[in-house]
Amino acid sequence: MTEQETAGMRPKELGSWSVGEYQFRSRLIVGTGKYATWEEMREAIHASGTELVTVAVRRVNIDKPDEPSLLEYVPKGVTLLPNTAGAHTAEEAVVTARLARAAGLGSLVKLEVIGDADLLWPDPVATYDATRLLVDDGFTVMVYTTPDPVLARRLAEAGAAAVMPLGSPIGSGQGVLDVSAVALIKARVGGVPVVVDAGIGSPADAALAIEAGADAVLINTAIAQARHPVQMAQAMRLAVEAAFLGRAAGRMPRRDRAAASSPEAGIVSAATKP
Repeated sequence: MTEQETAGMRPKELGSWSVGEYQFRSRLIVGTGKYATWEEMREAIHASGTELVTVAVRRVNIDKPDEPSLLEYVPKGVTLLPNTAGAHTAEEAVVTARLARAAGLGSLVKLEVIGDADLLWPDPVATYDATRLLVDDGFTVMVYTTPDPVLARRLAEAGAAAVMPLGSPIGSGQGVLDVSAVALIKARVGGVPVVVDAGIGSPADAALAIEAGADAVLINTAIAQARHPVQMAQAMRLAVEAAFLGRAAGRMPRRDRAAASSPEAGIVSAATKP
């Protein structure tokens, strides 16, 4: 099957998922940081097949329109997801989101409020407070959070359009340390999509997150700092697609004992021949 034919299958076979009024077919979100060049970033975005890229508002030259901007290298048709990276209080996050919207980046936002600068670990209290404030202000909020099922449910109840539990610390490449938490969170947030964000280091990690029940994954460092970022972007795309198709197909049950692959009924063994 050609690449063109395979691409034609994807909308039907992979379905789609929604964040508020936004609908996506790709289940891979990518970041825009840590690339060697903006040109390389653009090629990796193309190879990933993503329809949604996140960008730190503080990295965009909002107040310097005459200077080059990484936004010029985001392919046309790809939705921007401004994020509040760098915020350490609910107030800072809200101000950053409002600045992005005023600059024309829209009302879809990824909320990040960091509570520990060394661990880059989300502050659960400030994250919850900021979620409520932004939802009340008309934003479609995708919330970066700890892998806590109770907090995830509270964020969904507060109006979050997507809950984004970390797999492991940002940029660590440790993978999804608590796979069971993904399934627990998915079961507790109703119809709100779950996106595993941070810590994914390989295509196998991405596949594991999808197999566990995530609707999508967000990956930046694992692609941008790979030896060949464009090739890794394609690998992540294929891993996510394969994992989702496999999950939809329904895996075989796990068994405590072996089970023969070939049927034994009706087979005459050498020992029973006359």
